[in-house]
Amino acid sequence: MEPYSCDTFVALPPATIGNRIIFGKNSDRLCDEVQEVVYFPAAVHDNGEHLKCTYIEIDQVPETYAVVLSRPAWLWGAEMGANEHGVCIGNEAVWGREEVCNEEALLGMDLVRLGLERADTAEKALKVIVDLLEKYGQGGNCTEGRMEFSYHNSFLIADRNEAWILETAGKYWAAEKVEEGVRNISNQLSITTKVDQEHPDMRNYAKQKGWWDGKKEFDFAATYSYLDTAKMMTSSGRYCEGYKLLNKHKGNITFETMMEILRDKPSGINMEGEFLTTASMVSVLPQDSNLPCIHFFTGTPDPERSVFKPFIFVPHISQLLDTSSPTFELEDSVKKKPHLKIKPDRRHLLYQKHQQALDVIDNNEDKARTMLDNMRKLEKEIFKEMESVLQNKHLDMDKIVNLFPQSTKDEIRIYKANISS
Repeated sequence: MEPYSCDTFVALPPATIGNRIIFGKNSDRLCDEVQEVVYFPAAVHDNGEHLKCTYIEIDQVPETYAVVLSRPAWLWGAEMGANEHGVCIGNEAVWGREEVCNEEALLGMDLVRLGLERADTAEKALKVIVDLLEKYGQGGNCTEGRMEFSYHNSFLIADRNEAWILETAGKYWAAEKVEEGVRNISNQLSITTKVDQEHPDMRNYAKQKGWWDGKKEFDFAATYSYLDTAKMMTSSGRYCEGYKLLNKHKGNITFETMMEILRDKPSGINMEGEFLTTASMVSVLPQDSNLPCIHFFTGTPDPERSVFKPFIFVPHISQLLDTSSPTFELEDSVKKKPHLKIKPDRRHLLYQKHQQALDVIDNNEDKARTMLDNMRKLEKEIFKEMESVLQNKHLDMDKIVNLFPQSTKDEIRIYKANISS
């Protein structure tokens, strides 16, 4: 299952510089799928209100938090995102001994958004997700169009103080708390004997299925998948490669280090091919609650040839129009059954200009060099400004409300200059 992939990372003090937790994710999806970056404000909901997720309707809660999401443009949920309280979540496709359900339920990507909308800490988000998993289950096609593709999910959930790994097999799950150092997840179960929370019937179910004898030490990944966990850290897969990259920089990890890891092609972390890295995210979560969390998103494929643009939660955020895909309400391929076999054109403005720029990069060496130099220069200016915000706590509110949209416009300007010249 290696082609169907994502990689999510977290680094906590003392592995990082400046008492910050750094979160990062590459979303690896079908190469023609568009990912948008969208913002939803906090909201209050009526009693008894229902919520339509990608496939099913569930009970709404009285209050939801503001969220910024990077998501495949055809669905309700998200591949990754953050909320106004500094909670970040990314999910991964995983497979194991427990059969995957093709029936429509909550997608793992729905659970990412629900966790962000309903929880103000990482541990509370974990509880939101497992409670919803128990009540509604997980399942349904995770791609738009003809291809049928379903999976179970693992999640990396972080806040300003700690991180949690949550791994599922159907309705069963295990969770591991991460309080320091580095941790990553890929497309395999990775929780072994350190199980800090679990589904109450998880061990009994494994015994009934004959996966565990009830005597030897319980190892979640070894029991619920076909992995030889003794070899997990020495294999050549992306999980092991990601772990090596994190450890290489341990003690000196910054948000820029995390971006470099996400851009790494030799390791397979920055994926190319039919499944490729369609969008990336890096978040800085300072442990000092007086400092803002900063969330960087690309909104475009291949982080090496994209710009990480910053978002900070403040009141009256400007809408992120240049990274929002067109909507097709009546024709929507998800909400109409049977689902449409033809995909609508969901490319937002940034995606369109980025694709045109990639054509130039591939066909004109001089223009490619100029454009990539200008992209890195823009990024460098952005990073310097964000580091200053993190150092001196000063926020220019007029600037911050337009921070992500303005950075996006600056990136588009670079593409336009090279496409037309």
